[in-house]
Amino acid sequence: MIKTVLHPVSDLAKAKAVYAALLGVEPRTDGSYYVGFDTEGQHIGLVPGGGPQGMTSPVAYWHVTDIEATLAEVTSAGATTKEPVRDVGGGRLVATFTDPDGNVLGLIQDR
Repeated sequence: MIKTVLHPVSDLAKAKAVYAALLGVEPRTDGSYYVGFDTEGQHIGLVPGGGPQGMTSPVAYWHVTDIEATLAEVTSAGATTKEPVRDVGGGRLVATFTDPDGNVLGLIQDR
């Protein structure tokens, strides 16, 4: 299920104001490297400069129970790993891959 969408932004402060107005909530996470909003079971994240992944467009993340198995399954079906599984802290693992058309998709597993 898609629960998380990350958006690359060029100006974090300006983007934060726009998304707070759009979503009607203040950010749950508010740092210089990431701003995250939680509303109605959805997490919207703002990543300045595309973050370490160098995102250039929004990335939808599927929440899965076994990230390694899911990544193996999608790559055997024709996807290409973009960013291998890595721990981003707090027991959360993330990975990204591209579909055959080059669209970037993400996976998240919470331990």
